[in-house]
Amino acid sequence: MDQLALLFVLLLGAVVSVPVGDRLGLPSPVLMTLLGVALALLPFVPNVEVPPDLILPLLLPPLLYAAVRRTSWRQFTANKRPIFLLAVALVFVTMFCVAGVAHAIVPGLPIAAALALGALVAPPDPVAATAVAGQLGLPRRLVSILEGEGLFNDVTAIVLYHVAIAAVVSGTFSPWGAGLDLVLSAVVAVAVGLVLGWGANKLMDLLGDATLQIGLTLLVPYASYVLAEELHGSGVLAVLTTALFISEYATDADDVMTRLAGHTFWDIVDTLVTGVAFGLIGLELHNAVRTASGRWGEMLGWALAIAGVVVLVRLLWLLPATWLTKRLHARRDYDEDIPMSWRETVVMWWSGMRGVASVALALAIPLRTDDGSPFPDRDEIVFIAFGVIMVTLVLQGLTLPWLVKRLGVQADTEREKEFEKALAIRAAKAAKRRLREIESVEELPDELSERMLRRAFEIGVRISPEMGEEERLEAHAKRVRRLQRVRRIEGELLSAARHEVLAARSEPGADPEVVDRVLRQLDVRSLR
Repeated sequence: MDQLALLFVLLLGAVVSVPVGDRLGLPSPVLMTLLGVALALLPFVPNVEVPPDLILPLLLPPLLYAAVRRTSWRQFTANKRPIFLLAVALVFVTMFCVAGVAHAIVPGLPIAAALALGALVAPPDPVAATAVAGQLGLPRRLVSILEGEGLFNDVTAIVLYHVAIAAVVSGTFSPWGAGLDLVLSAVVAVAVGLVLGWGANKLMDLLGDATLQIGLTLLVPYASYVLAEELHGSGVLAVLTTALFISEYATDADDVMTRLAGHTFWDIVDTLVTGVAFGLIGLELHNAVRTASGRWGEMLGWALAIAGVVVLVRLLWLLPATWLTKRLHARRDYDEDIPMSWRETVVMWWSGMRGVASVALALAIPLRTDDGSPFPDRDEIVFIAFGVIMVTLVLQGLTLPWLVKRLGVQADTEREKEFEKALAIRAAKAAKRRLREIESVEELPDELSERMLRRAFEIGVRISPEMGEEERLEAHAKRVRRLQRVRRIEGELLSAARHEVLAARSEPGADPEVVDRVLRQLDVRSLR
């Protein structure tokens, strides 16, 4: 099996793992990791030869962009306090705790190298957290916090990692210089993200075509990441800024085709890239086995000890941080999402899985320092990092569904229904206001005016059937049944038309482009 065949196997696994995970009640990223481990144990499967410095630029931009599309700037601003406590403060605390323990138990490990290990295992993986949490029906406030933490903690951890690596490679370290690098990296990233987001927004208006606009959204995250890294900024933060800008300012309410096609396209990208990313994590078992040759007991002990530190520190930090956030939340009227019970705090704790970023940072550790000597204990650091990733991702990922069910943590469906009903009422009122505006400038027959008024009401009822009164709902139900019958018959008519047009494609002298254009018109009509 060559590298290309292995890639196709991972892509197929990414598609199949979703329905299999749904049936088994397990997160698809965990299944893909186990698939990668199984492939790594097969003798005919080659070692993965992806350059470490390409893993983050290839995988993170589309994954981050897809994750940001599911949230909004309001959520980030409302949750700035819990995000800061988790994404910034917890990363620092985890890094220093891991560094202290690693320096103590691994003989001869320099403190700077231990800090590099702490930085690369500190951030929970944003893709794993959102992918796993999204499938378990967790309360939206928990998902929002996990998304915010996962999206911002990589920024902090990657900058700290580069500072620690530079200290090992150069042999010098300046706290003031490290702090300045952190600030400059964030400033450059935000500037790049805003500029590219604004430029992409303007370019989308010029392109007009849905296909070209969606293609641009695939290129922009990569451009934002690479440009920020070239200017010594944070590529992750640049992608976040660009994605947030586009999601806030590049939305045309009437651009239905671009929105529907864009959602479908990014769902596909998210599924495939996530599958490949976690499959690669499992395939790295080759390197871990080779590194630990002859020293299994000792190195497994180190890896389990550091994994225990990572998991324990998260719990010990979350308990007071959640209490503090609740106290501040009670004193002031902040519209923020916080865990509302100890059960939700436990679920947040157990959701701290490591993944793609940690693997990429571990593999990107230089082989040698500036003076030509080998990077101290590089093999040990890589093995420990891989052990932490496997313990947190597989163990926590496999047991999280059971824990959520056991604790009874689930989404507040009643609150969601109330919000959906409120939106339905707003939508129906907006439609009625527009109808009155039309009637003020156009003379509509009474029959047409009454019909349009019913249509305005039906817009809301279709969103939330509970918004209408009982009598009007019964009348609406009758109209819906009649409309469904009309649509069924119309659907069969359109189906016959599509079959006839498609059959003409293979006839002599038929122009395929004309056939496809007509077929697209029928497809759009069917969609409407």
